[in-house]
Amino acid sequence: MVLCMDLGLKNKNVLIVGASKGIGRGIVKGFAEESAKIVAIARSEELLKEVESEALQSGASSFAYEVKDIMECDTQSFADELLQKYGVFDVVVHNVGGSLISRDHLGGADDWNYALKFNAVAAIDMNSRLIPPMIERGYGRVIHISSISAIMLRGNPLYASAKAFLNAYVTTVGRQLAPTGVVLCSVMPGAVAFEGSYWDKSIKAGEPKVEDFLRHHQAVNRFGTPEEIANAVLFMASDKSSFMQATNIPVDGANM
Repeated sequence: MVLCMDLGLKNKNVLIVGASKGIGRGIVKGFAEESAKIVAIARSEELLKEVESEALQSGASSFAYEVKDIMECDTQSFADELLQKYGVFDVVVHNVGGSLISRDHLGGADDWNYALKFNAVAAIDMNSRLIPPMIERGYGRVIHISSISAIMLRGNPLYASAKAFLNAYVTTVGRQLAPTGVVLCSVMPGAVAFEGSYWDKSIKAGEPKVEDFLRHHQAVNRFGTPEEIANAVLFMASDKSSFMQATNIPVDGANM
């Protein structure tokens, strides 16, 4: 169940990038239940329409969406368009990236640059436009969905390295923003299962690696849910996170 305490998010202007499925969809539901005004970004209009229906039924104050592939657009110009259309955002959630990229640890610059843009730089580029008006107003919350891979440095080297870069960005830039009233942070999910995800497919296929992974790497002995990640995001989006600047927060079932 998504956190339902009153976090003071009613009518907050919330941008969620990567909102159509999995963790992003769970985050949308959480903000909807807090009666926020939601602007959702994803590549699939069909999925965004489903999310819109769910969000409004769950209590969103309003819901709008933009169909956009962050990897195929001018992210600064897109951020400018969003500001012009929807105004300054109170909360921005960047649920962008993934490990479905090159796994060639000896790959060239193209492979590494793609992984870095997908998992960090595209969102950072948008922040260069979205954060300054927050600073002028003296308030904002910018939350990146990172990964526990950033500190465990396990799995795909390109993915882990890109998320480690993102965490360093959060720590260093978050410190610079700390006096301004803008909280920059990341939430680092561990292994999360949801419909259509890597682990969901492995579970349904009865693959032995599932039990092996849980035994050796998940102290809680289960996978996480999108709602559990959303709970951390909602807290960080609220005023209750006012002393948590520049933090990278693990939500990982005691990953080991």
